[in-house]
Amino acid sequence: MSTHDHIPVLLGPTVDALLHNPDGVYLDCTFGRGGHSRAILARLSPRGRLLALDRDPQAVQAMSDILDTRFQGHRSAFADLEQALDTLGVPQVDGVLMDIGVSSPQIDQAERGFSFRKDGPLDMRMDPQAGESAADFLARATARDISEVIKHYGEERFAVQIAAAIVARREERAITTTLDLAQIVAGAVRTREPGQDPATRTFQALRIHVNQELAQLEQGLTAAFKRLKVGGRLAVISFHSLEDRITKQFIEKLANPKSQQDARLRKLPLPDPKPLMKKLARIKPDAEECTRNPRARSSVLRVAEKLAEVVHG
Repeated sequence: MSTHDHIPVLLGPTVDALLHNPDGVYLDCTFGRGGHSRAILARLSPRGRLLALDRDPQAVQAMSDILDTRFQGHRSAFADLEQALDTLGVPQVDGVLMDIGVSSPQIDQAERGFSFRKDGPLDMRMDPQAGESAADFLARATARDISEVIKHYGEERFAVQIAAAIVARREERAITTTLDLAQIVAGAVRTREPGQDPATRTFQALRIHVNQELAQLEQGLTAAFKRLKVGGRLAVISFHSLEDRITKQFIEKLANPKSQQDARLRKLPLPDPKPLMKKLARIKPDAEECTRNPRARSSVLRVAEKLAEVVHG
C-alpha cells in the first residue's frame, strides 16, 4: 500500500495550527501512512524534530520510508504516549497531533476486516496481535451486550433488532466474514439515510469497541496535555460526534476550570482556578476538500494551546 493511496484530511489547516515553532519537537500520535508527518517535516527547521506513533504494524512498517534524520517512529498506541516518549528520551513536546479513527488503507484492505463492502475476515483490530477480534466478540457476547455496543458507539436506532439477528444467525453458524455481518445487518435495518449503507453504523460501533477507541482517546488527551510544553499546541481531528464530544469537553474543562467545579464547592471561598488551555480553533473542511476527498466531509479539527501546568497541593 503506497503512501499516495491515503489522502490526509485537513492537511494544511492542521499543520498551520500545530507548527508554531519550527525549531520544536512534535508528536504525530497517529502516523497512518505519514501524510501529516511529511507535511510537518517539510515545515520544520533543521533543528526541529518529529516523533511518530502508531499501533498498526503496517503503519509502523511505513515509517521506515521516511529517511529524514529529524524523524523517529515508534510502535505504540497513543494512549501510551507517555511511555513511548520515555522510551524515546523526550520529556516534553511543542505539539501533539491526533487523527482519530480508521485510515483509508485499513478500510481498503479486505483482510483487515474494516469494510462492509469487501469480503474478508471479521477482525477490525488496528493491532492484529492484540485484543479480541470483532468475530470473537460477536461469538461470545450476549444480545444485550451487542445491542449496547451498537447503540452507544454507532448511535444505531435498530441496535436491538441487529443484535437479535446476530444471535439468531450464530446459532446456525459462526459469523466470520465482513459480508456475513453486512448481510445480517441489512436484513435487520428497515430504513436508512439516503446514500448510507445499512451496515455503516454497526461496523463503526464494533470497530470502536474492539479497539477501545474512546477510552484510548480520553487517555491520550490526558497524556498529551501532561507532555506538552507550556505554549504547546494540541490538534485533534475527529470523524464522528462521539470522538469530537470527548475532545471538545476535554479542552473546555481545561479552558474553563471554574465552570467544571463541583456544584457543592462553588459557594466556598476557593481561589479562582486559572485556565490551563486556550481554545484556538474549530475547523471544518471546505467544499473543495470535500469534493476532492469525500472522507473529509465528517471531519472536524480542534486546536488548543497549553497555558499552564497543573499545580497540585
